[in-house]
Amino acid sequence: MLKSRVITAIIMLVLLLAALFYLPPLAWSVLVLVMVMQGAAEWARLSVLSSLNAKIYWALTLVFMLALLALDANSSAQQQLTTHLIVYLFSAVLWLVVVPAWLMLGLQVKQPLLMAWVGWMVLIPTGLAMIDLREAVPSPWVLLFVMGLVWVADSAAYFAGRKFGKTKLAPSISPGKTWEGVAGAIAGVSIYVALVWTFSAEFSRLQMLPALMLTAWWWVVLAVMGDLFESAIKRQAGVKDSGTLLPGHGGLLDRIDALTSTLPLAALALLLQGIN
Repeated sequence: MLKSRVITAIIMLVLLLAALFYLPPLAWSVLVLVMVMQGAAEWARLSVLSSLNAKIYWALTLVFMLALLALDANSSAQQQLTTHLIVYLFSAVLWLVVVPAWLMLGLQVKQPLLMAWVGWMVLIPTGLAMIDLREAVPSPWVLLFVMGLVWVADSAAYFAGRKFGKTKLAPSISPGKTWEGVAGAIAGVSIYVALVWTFSAEFSRLQMLPALMLTAWWWVVLAVMGDLFESAIKRQAGVKDSGTLLPGHGGLLDRIDALTSTLPLAALALLLQGIN
């Protein structure tokens, strides 16, 4: 099991880095679209939609994503800014208001229409953020930095939790997660950010280290929230993994759960910074 996880992780990382650095913008957008559509298929499963409703949901997600990409290609910079701001604000409401309340109250949402809307608020802003952050200067390092932060947090939390974990973080949602794991994630991310800031002229020029560090710690909180939320949705659906796409890892959503809560808000922060 561990061997297949490691092999799959290495293959995914190599393919992602190759796509991130070498694909032209249109090809990257197509790749992101494919990922969103795979996520929609897995979300339909987690939402326990019927076969027909799952197909309708998948088709509507495709329509929404294509419409968003077409709007970007045929609108002014101001129109693009407004559209992206609206999409990311929906995501901010989800992750800063809806999801914390959902997790604290232990909600069990069975209504297919509501679950469909939640899925769109999870997937579509994430896809858009993967496109926007890749285009941000310095490209594609901004997107890689945020994704790397999430990966470091996840890995550090895993190893710290295995070594020191005693205090359960959310036993009714994800029994394996501990507060010691969260502390490990914060420590790992702190080292990661300090190294990036020290050796990257671009990041040291754009951000003061204390501000970047505080932002990174907040991103750890968001990453944990994204992880817990997907765990809650899987528990509600009565499944262990969101899918079987990735050997040893489950579905795509199992690998990008923490990115769905971090990438859109990172894109929103950059967008608001640009406005100011």
